[in-house]
Parts: sequence; structure tokens; C-alpha cells
Amino acid sequence: MTAKEYKQYKGLRKESLRDNMSEVEVVLTNLGEIATREIANVQKPYGLEQNKKIAVLDGHTAKVAREDLEKI
Repeated sequence: MTAKEYKQYKGLRKESLRDNMSEVEVVLTNLGEIATREIANVQKPYGLEQNKKIAVLDGHTAKVAREDLEKI
């Protein structure tokens, strides 16, 4: 989901999205952000399209972690 879609899902208007996340949601968001930074440092993407590809891959990292947590 995009941030806008997630705010709608949570029923938020002007409140901070991060302030209304559970601890697990914050950790998973941080995981995706950190993974994106680390892989970008290694792969040295050039331009928006290459950066988007890295962001999608790292979003997948957080998704897999979330799915594994939900199995418990």
C-alpha cells in the first residue's frame, strides 16, 4: 500500500502515520528502509528507475518478514 492508502485503511486524516503504527509495523517499515539503503550502497543505482527496482525488492524483504510473523 502507498502511505496515502495506508492512512485511509487506518482511518487517519491529519495524524502522523508512523505515530499510529504498532511496534511491529514500525519495525517492518524500518527494515524495508534500511534494506533499501544498504542495497543501494552496494549496487549504486543511477536514476529513478533503478532506484525504484531496489525499493520494490526491499519492500519484498519487509513483506516476507511480515508474512512469516503472521504465520506464528
